[in-house]
Amino acid sequence: MQTDREAPAAPPGPDIRSSTGPSNGPGIGSGTPVPATPAPATGKPLLRALAGEAPWPPPMWLMRQAGRYLPEYRAIRAEAGDFVTLCTTPELAAEVTLQPIRRYGMDGAILFSDILMVPWALGQGLRFAEGEGPILDPVRDSAGLAALNPRQIVARVAPILETVRRVSAGLAAESPRTALIGFAGSPFTVACYMVEGRGGRDFAAARGLAYADPMLFGRLMRLLVEATTEYLCAQAEAGAEALMLFDSWAGLLPPSQFRRWVIEPTSQIVRAVRRRHPLVPIIGFPRLAGALLPEYAQRTGVGTVAMDTATDPRWAAAAVPREIALQGNLDPLAVVAGGAALEAEARTLLAAMRGRPFIFNLGHGLVPPTPPEHVAALVRLVRTG
Repeated sequence: MQTDREAPAAPPGPDIRSSTGPSNGPGIGSGTPVPATPAPATGKPLLRALAGEAPWPPPMWLMRQAGRYLPEYRAIRAEAGDFVTLCTTPELAAEVTLQPIRRYGMDGAILFSDILMVPWALGQGLRFAEGEGPILDPVRDSAGLAALNPRQIVARVAPILETVRRVSAGLAAESPRTALIGFAGSPFTVACYMVEGRGGRDFAAARGLAYADPMLFGRLMRLLVEATTEYLCAQAEAGAEALMLFDSWAGLLPPSQFRRWVIEPTSQIVRAVRRRHPLVPIIGFPRLAGALLPEYAQRTGVGTVAMDTATDPRWAAAAVPREIALQGNLDPLAVVAGGAALEAEARTLLAAMRGRPFIFNLGHGLVPPTPPEHVAALVRLVRTG
């Protein structure tokens, strides 16, 4: 997930080493995911939906709800100067996380951070260039991979964990019905940036490496499974009440590669996290998964699947088992437009999801031109059901 970049842009279980050989279908790994354990009864609407209930009106939060469209965010961003500094300064990151909760009363507060904090914590060089987005030192060979250090990850992300603790305390004091969501990037999407060395639209270097040297790419993915598991568990221990995995570039892969590099590693992370934190719900977002969305939902073991903008919610409601909650998927540009267009799109989505576990959200993140008053109008509309 890009929270607000400067430009658009394990424990026992199936070993991803099996991915270095051929992969031809759904029989990869151990097959049966560990089922989610329902959360205990709670008054928080988001956690109720994540536990399989269908409260109405549905709970809501919005991807990239903390960001450049908010004047209060822009003031904090200017104070921080550097984006990595903003993500690793707990008092600033906590304040940014809480800003949309104070303004809109969202049911979910998602930690303000970035999916690339995992490679940063592993020791990969990372900076955010004005007008360019993330710039990383590319990892494309064994030497680059050997330079990464998974043993340092929890120590390196300590400031982010302090942000989680501060937000948890802030929500308890200011908005006790709001649940705190921690997150990480899924291994394939994070690997795209690590191999490419920057943002992009097709990530040809990363996809090419997965074909040309699946042994090396598999080693990178195993490292990311381990690091991501530790990072998510640390967030849960610091106070995150739900966790989300963003696979923003999953849709770049054909089905065989999707199963190999998206479903398998995600299922490994879900099983490993659930062994240590069985009550913490997990949301998966395989952006542009298309017809593979139901398979992802069932085989990864996530309890909730986020739909992207291109997904027909009526199809998803029929194709994804009802015990798996759905989240999404309003077009962010409908929020920019506002007015009748926003109302029509939101009501269509609500009608498609009524009667099943559902979290109202977007199909991608809010964009900088979004008028804050349009977000407020959307919140009012959803609240009325």
